[in-house]
Amino acid sequence: MMEEIARVVSYDASGWATVEVEIKSGCNHCASSESCGTSAVAKAFSPKTQQFSIPCDQACRPGELLKLGLPESVILKAAALVYLLPLLGLFVGAGMGLLMASGLALAKDPTAIVFGACGALLSWYWGRRLAGKLEAQAQPVVLAYLGAAVSLQRQPD
Repeated sequence: MMEEIARVVSYDASGWATVEVEIKSGCNHCASSESCGTSAVAKAFSPKTQQFSIPCDQACRPGELLKLGLPESVILKAAALVYLLPLLGLFVGAGMGLLMASGLALAKDPTAIVFGACGALLSWYWGRRLAGKLEAQAQPVVLAYLGAAVSLQRQPD
C-alpha cells in the first residue's frame, strides 16, 4: 500500500472530505539537484498540489492531516497499460506491416514503420482510456486521522 499525507481543505456533512496532496518530484532527492537543469525545469513548471474528494468515516476540520493509502497494484496496472501496451502495439503493427508489404510487393521498411507507428498510437490511446477507467475505480482510503498540523512559526502575541 502506497501512503501519502493529505491536508483537509473542506468537509461536508455527507461524509466527503476535499483533501490536498503535495506533488513530489524525483528531481529533489539526488545530490546534484542544485545544479541540475532538469530539476530547475521540474520545479518551475510542475503543479505543487492536487485536490480531490474522498469518503471519510469521521468528521474532519479544514487543516487536519490524513494518511491516505492506495494499493500498489493499481499503479502498476496503470503503468503497464500506459507504457507497455504501446510498445506491444508498435511490435505488432510493425509485424503486420512487414507481412502486408511482402504480400503486396511494397517496400518493407516504410510500410513497417507506418504500421508500427499506427499500432503504437492506437494502443497508447486505448491504454490511456483503460488507465483512466482504472484510476476512476481506484479510490484512496483513509488509513489514519493524524489531527491538526503543527506549525513551527511563532504566533504573534
